[in-house]
Amino acid sequence: MVRFSEEDKKTIWDMREAGVPVKRIAKHLGRQNSSLRKSIADAGGRRPSARERCELRLSFAEREEISRGAAAGLSFRAIARGTGRSASTICREVNANGGRAKYRALPADRRAQRRALRPKRAKLAQCRRLRNVVERKLEERWSPAADLGVVG
Repeated sequence: MVRFSEEDKKTIWDMREAGVPVKRIAKHLGRQNSSLRKSIADAGGRRPSARERCELRLSFAEREEISRGAAAGLSFRAIARGTGRSASTICREVNANGGRAKYRALPADRRAQRRALRPKRAKLAQCRRLRNVVERKLEERWSPAADLGVVG
């Protein structure tokens, strides 16, 4: 993935909105215009809006607390009391990010941010096996209701 600093990203979008051609922006930044085009295309051609974390999601500080608690050998319930979250939330978070022995706050937070990005690729676009099954069932004019004995 092409990496630009926050300052470079601001410059790219400011110049792009001012109507400056991509080649000129790339030359101004000392980059290849192909990497700039990819970055713009990945953003859908529009300046990405500032990302704000929903308060319902775990914060980085909460993930650090979970990491310290797991390293200290505390139970999920004890960690949950300290963070004000439910024990099941703590359990899911730890298990989804390597388990007690491998849980680290920063990688877990980065994975969560990556998973939250939109738009996402459709399941059928991601998984060839699933797509093949769905296509085969559609060709057969299969219906889940037919398997359940429901008559339409």
